[in-house]
Amino acid sequence: MAPAHAKASGTLRYQGLAKAFGAVQVLKPLSCEIAPGAMVGVIGRSGAGKSTLLRLTNRLIEPTRGKIFYGDLDVTRIRGRDLRAWRARAAMIFQQFNLIGRLDVLTNVLVGRLGRGMTLATLFRQFSAEDRARAILALDHLGLAEYALQRADKLSGGQQQRVAIARAMVQEPSLLLADEPIASLDQRSAKTVMEDLRAINAQGITVLCSLHALDTAREYCDRIIGLAGGEIAFDGAPSALDEAAVRRIYGSDEADAAAGLTRLSGG
Repeated sequence: MAPAHAKASGTLRYQGLAKAFGAVQVLKPLSCEIAPGAMVGVIGRSGAGKSTLLRLTNRLIEPTRGKIFYGDLDVTRIRGRDLRAWRARAAMIFQQFNLIGRLDVLTNVLVGRLGRGMTLATLFRQFSAEDRARAILALDHLGLAEYALQRADKLSGGQQQRVAIARAMVQEPSLLLADEPIASLDQRSAKTVMEDLRAINAQGITVLCSLHALDTAREYCDRIIGLAGGEIAFDGAPSALDEAAVRRIYGSDEADAAAGLTRLSGG
């Protein structure tokens, strides 16, 4: 799934990372490390801080305090060209796909090359043969090569999300950030997208994926970080996620908690 030249990931470290929007503390000082090549599910209720954590990692928003390190790189200090390079290295996919509907699938994928030194002129189809081949290969890995010249807005939701994954992969990332990637999809499409992400992870790329559903995180991730009220309520293997941890993350009155507890008990 990943390019053959994908580089080994570095250790991602959060050091006292926090984010407030005005008087609202969305993410409280948080510290943890994510090992290279891990597939980590970030779970929790809506508003727990899942998307905020991923957006801070990609520097789409700025932290109120704290640091983010990737190997020896202080992600919170970089600016300009170095920041653009980081956003290519830490590729991100979103719940709403963020495709340009009127453009064909191939062009949407090639937009991912902008972070690798291409200019806006490339949006007018001035792409190199090498970049076109790279984009077609990414689509082929995802079973979408036959749709390359079709308008993106003519595809199903699941197909559009997979185009977004292909766009992320042509950035040649070592870290993939997936922000609620299956929240808008039906069950079958969600399964396909999660299997794609797991296949990418199997190639050595670290995947950090925010998810609302506990069962999805347990099935596809080798580590789960549960957030509650902007703090880490659980951090460990899926097998260690017991009833007490589920209640800390979701709260005793949440439907998600009830569903999670039923699955934990085998019901």
